[in-house]
Amino acid sequence: MSQPIATLLAQAELPGSDTPRLDAELLLAHVLGKPRSYLFTWPDQPVAEAEAARFSALLARRRSGEPVAYLLGEQGFWTLDLQVSPDTLIPRPDTERLVELALELGPSRSAAVLDLGTGTGAIALALASERPDWQLTGSDRMPGAVALAEQNRARLGLANVRFLQSDWFAALGAARYDLIVSNPPYIAADDPHLTQGDVRFEPASALVSGADGLDDIRHLVKTAPGHLQPGGWLLLEHGWQQAAVVRGLLEQRGFAAVQSWEDLGGHQRVSGGQWRG
Repeated sequence: MSQPIATLLAQAELPGSDTPRLDAELLLAHVLGKPRSYLFTWPDQPVAEAEAARFSALLARRRSGEPVAYLLGEQGFWTLDLQVSPDTLIPRPDTERLVELALELGPSRSAAVLDLGTGTGAIALALASERPDWQLTGSDRMPGAVALAEQNRARLGLANVRFLQSDWFAALGAARYDLIVSNPPYIAADDPHLTQGDVRFEPASALVSGADGLDDIRHLVKTAPGHLQPGGWLLLEHGWQQAAVVRGLLEQRGFAAVQSWEDLGGHQRVSGGQWRG
């Protein structure tokens, strides 16, 4: 027997979620193939039994902790709607700060820009959409991530970005860039947060980086100068307690104008420096 939209939402239980009502609305709108506004405009509209069953199944998966973005298969980032999958980290709003800084510090002219560990392609695609005269390269060592990033590029119709499989700089040869950005893994292997919330379902390879979470950042700081044009910036997202250490690594390697920038929550989330060459 069919039930109205309002009843299904009122009965939805998601005790483990910080945003249970929003989660339920997003999942029901997804099942119905409608925008969320439809739920508020037509709360008495009956939902067919088959659709109600699909909604119930998604609620059960959400109660087990599976991220809403994976259940929907998509996530908004910057001005873009991106496909996501368990092959990649889910793009987060804090990473938009990295995009803002890249747009601010990157060349105003045409430029070659590299996004390392691109995942869904979120950073590279956001920059490509804002700077059509930039040539973007996004790399990731996971073939599933590269395939997904390319799908997102094709859907968005952005011709000034390409994606390739590479373990950081390994497949990039002697190429040099005017700007390098990265949101690398930066969580310590024994961090208790890895067993909590959405991250339990995200790929560990996109999250964990050694005993202190800084192995990949150390590698990028050490090797990036060989791929930067003189005056080019390296911008790295990192954990909210890692800024001072990352600045120290950049300064020791010889980067100039080293500084950190705050995210939406007021935490120092991005650090970077300029390579003088």
